[in-house]
Amino acid sequence: MAINKLILGDCLEVLKTIENETVDLIYIDPPFFSNRTYEVIWGDKGEIRSFEDRFSGGIEHYISWLKERIQEMYRILKPTGSIFVHCDYHANTYIRVHILDKIFGINRFINEINWCYSIGGKSNKSFGRKHDTIFWYSKGAKYTFNEKGAKIERKPNSHMKVGVDENGRQYQEKADKKSGKVYRYYIDEGKIAEDWWVDIETLNRGDKERIGYPTQKPERLLERILSTGSSENDVILDCFVGGGTTIAVADKLNRNWIGIDQSVQAVKVTEFRLNKQQNLFSQPFSVQLHKYDYDTLRNKDAFEFETWIVGQFGGLANSKQRGDLGLDGRTRENQPIQVKRSDNIGRNVIDNFFSAVQRFDKVSFEKNKEENKPIGFVIAFSFGKGAVQEVARLKVEEQIIIELVTVESIVPIAKKPALQVEMQDLGKVKELRQIEFVATGQSEAGIEFFAWDFSYNETSFIPNILLDKQGKQTYLFKAGEHKIAVKVVDNEGLENIEVIKLKVNGEVKRN
Repeated sequence: MAINKLILGDCLEVLKTIENETVDLIYIDPPFFSNRTYEVIWGDKGEIRSFEDRFSGGIEHYISWLKERIQEMYRILKPTGSIFVHCDYHANTYIRVHILDKIFGINRFINEINWCYSIGGKSNKSFGRKHDTIFWYSKGAKYTFNEKGAKIERKPNSHMKVGVDENGRQYQEKADKKSGKVYRYYIDEGKIAEDWWVDIETLNRGDKERIGYPTQKPERLLERILSTGSSENDVILDCFVGGGTTIAVADKLNRNWIGIDQSVQAVKVTEFRLNKQQNLFSQPFSVQLHKYDYDTLRNKDAFEFETWIVGQFGGLANSKQRGDLGLDGRTRENQPIQVKRSDNIGRNVIDNFFSAVQRFDKVSFEKNKEENKPIGFVIAFSFGKGAVQEVARLKVEEQIIIELVTVESIVPIAKKPALQVEMQDLGKVKELRQIEFVATGQSEAGIEFFAWDFSYNETSFIPNILLDKQGKQTYLFKAGEHKIAVKVVDNEGLENIEVIKLKVNGEVKRN
């Protein structure tokens, strides 16, 4: 199973492709049962379809919609795995009774965590509804519980004696009146948190973590959950990626992860968020979309492309790049696969492949030939006349089948969006220069958003502005040379980039 992957799609369909018992921890923050249009946050086609699907009926329909997905999650959880389900008062009782208790069992209930916060509106007709519910269930009797991750600061209690030991460490202690036993608790060791969390506030409007996603959860909340319920290198799954907080935190904590969302904006914003935080020691990740851009695939690193396309074809890629007879993978029936990251493949490729297949495994070669099965597969963007004719000749004259497979028959290919950026010098602001940028994108699929990197370094796109629906930004520049990168993302998740080179010195010049 591939890990560290963002996947665009309906989580139910994607979950069905994941192998049994391969995930260590699942955290989901599914859309709450509010049946309000404000639950459509990104507003793209995928999210709207999902909204209409889950709210086409009442609470029974919503529970049925969610239950079907959690059943798949249960299947892919390891026997020692856990699930954390984030919900609120609209449906928390239904979710526990009709889904979690039935699928996981009452005996697998660990905690009902109340995450309490104060930010937001208040009611004049009731007590303020200021907490969410997070249900924690395990799949088996044994599960991960890391005390270090669960600990919070220990604050002095008035009913306990405070003291300092011979090493200068502060402690609290109390004596059991019946047994006389003295219990001592060191302040610097903290304590395991209760099941009501009041020390993590929800994000305010001006918080630095904010990316423009209204229901974005604070990273501290996910840090506590993932640090407590999983260990390094475990596999974390979030089926409702949203603003990408679970994935971003899992990546920081050195967990492997899979993120799924039906919204192209959720997937792309999470991708950009990861790019912004990753460093040299971060694990690479892939993004799986509905369609792929031809230019991006053709210019991809050769070995990376070979590994990726063999996996998409359902095969097993070679881990080594040398001594493999030029073969890049094999099918699960041990039929060799060769990948050519180019167009118009000629006859010489077929001749070399035919020779390599015979040397690779002569027994399999003879068996496939006898059973009239392909002796191997060649994957490329397109094939020339010579290659097609030679494959046909081998089949007719020698009863040898070599299948030619185009990349487009494996993954759908589309054209990336067009992008144009105009700029206008708005004059000086103190010692700085104010410049307005206007980006225009065009795509048959429709434009979703723009992202901006105002200090682009040519090697990685690290956006200052992650989600811009309008394509218009104003920025202040010091004197000197600057590189600005703008990305446009369309409704298929395809993107394009334009890099602007500026020289600011009394006036503004675009190179």
